[in-house]
Amino acid sequence: MSILYLLIPLSLTLLGLAVWAFFWAVKHDQFEDLEGPAYRILFDEDDNDRPKQDRKETERDAPSDDEERRD
Repeated sequence: MSILYLLIPLSLTLLGLAVWAFFWAVKHDQFEDLEGPAYRILFDEDDNDRPKQDRKETERDAPSDDEERRD
């Protein structure tokens, strides 16, 4: 019976922490876009998948994955 004096305040503290975390997440827009990351993985726009002439200028100077720089 005396363990309840420890467990009840501990459970109320954890409940308060969970409620605070939920409201913090809502306030900081963590639940704003739930479907975006799921669709983003389907439309991978990796520069290595594009033809060499369509890649950005800064990445033309760097060797691609299939080319190794030999000194």
